[in-house]
Amino acid sequence: MALLLVGLVVIVMLASIISFWTTQTRGRQYISIENLFTLMLLYLTMMIGFGLIYAWMEMNGYEAFVKSLGRTNGEFVHILHDSLYFSAITLLSVGYGDIIPIGTGRWIAMLEALLGYIIPAAFVARFVMDSNEK
Repeated sequence: MALLLVGLVVIVMLASIISFWTTQTRGRQYISIENLFTLMLLYLTMMIGFGLIYAWMEMNGYEAFVKSLGRTNGEFVHILHDSLYFSAITLLSVGYGDIIPIGTGRWIAMLEALLGYIIPAAFVARFVMDSNEK
């Protein structure tokens, strides 16, 4: 059941990325609030999606990250809080160093950081393609 939920989270994240490329543009707009809102929603979806994957891993005994100041409290709220924080820091490539990925969490964090770098490039590419079509 839990693996099904992780699969659903991954599908929602992929659908979010695909919808970014398939949204329709109106008129001649160089940059719009709609595009910025779409980009923000894409980042938010990625952050929450990866945060839920990290939380699922932590709740099921797979260590995804460790806090440099000690282990995460075992309560779900604390694990979710730490997972969302770690996801945001990884996606935005800030990496304060207070939470460190371990085990399989390293590979997932690398994928998330890669997406964090690719999303702005895709946004610019989308903008250039849209402006060239008009």
